[in-house]
Amino acid sequence: MLTIDNELLEAVGAIAAAASPTPPVVGDWKTRRANIDAVYGGLAAAATRDDPVETIDLTVPSSDGHAVPLRLYKPANLPHALVVYVHGGGLIAGSLDGYDHVCRRYASEAGVAVIAVDYRLAPESPFPAAVEDCVAAVEWAIEHAAERVPGARVALMGDSAGGGLAAATALVCRDRGVGPLAAQILIYPMLDDRTAVADPAIEPFLAWSVADNITGWRAYLGDKYGTDDVPASASVARADTLRDLPATYLEVGQLDLFCAETVAYAKQLMDHGVTVHLSVRPGAIHGFDQFAPDTRVARSALADRVAFLQNL
Repeated sequence: MLTIDNELLEAVGAIAAAASPTPPVVGDWKTRRANIDAVYGGLAAAATRDDPVETIDLTVPSSDGHAVPLRLYKPANLPHALVVYVHGGGLIAGSLDGYDHVCRRYASEAGVAVIAVDYRLAPESPFPAAVEDCVAAVEWAIEHAAERVPGARVALMGDSAGGGLAAATALVCRDRGVGPLAAQILIYPMLDDRTAVADPAIEPFLAWSVADNITGWRAYLGDKYGTDDVPASASVARADTLRDLPATYLEVGQLDLFCAETVAYAKQLMDHGVTVHLSVRPGAIHGFDQFAPDTRVARSALADRVAFLQNL
């Protein structure tokens, strides 16, 4: 029988108790955005860090001229890599400030420069706005690496919806000849718009539910949602080929709605000749490392990610 990690259960109990007993209905993205941003804000406030990291805010133009806000995190030592980080939020929420502590930690502990992307959110800006904003950030990172840090490698990283967007961005960059990219690091990524049913064995543990998932994808895809017209650049699980993608780190909790699609994506990548590191964390729910960063499973996950970044 599947059970949640004991430390996680204790740590997330307070968050679960504070949540509304009646979850928002499918399609209610406004309530979900407010809830997600409130949780991220609380986690950020509780995780104040004094890492020796310099930050610079700037903007770069997206393909349609939209000015995309970026935040560059520079560690104390000369970085060996630049990592474009794409935040989570179900495609409908999230911000630079909500992930400030996350990016600071990776920059400080892994010794990489991190470039956080404040991509446009759905439904106000549906596909392809978010992925185009992320591609613009990668293009800037490659140019910046060539100018400021000769020989530095550029990678993509993201969690949840940001992991799905990072994967889609890597696919678009491959097809447009943008690169090369050293790796993509995808943390419990949102990869498949067709995920609309939960495994009954994990449904009681879901921190991101089927209703949440349908709402996020529907907001992002609009009229394409639920049809065969969804392109791989929106939902990478639909890609015909994953050949020539960069080495990929994939991580997901076993009690996560995205577990099956993450494992399937890892298998597809391997079938297409891509180097893959896959970690499935027993007893872990979606967002476990954010909700409970001091648990053993979260510390182990962070150590693995930092080690991967250090070896780019």
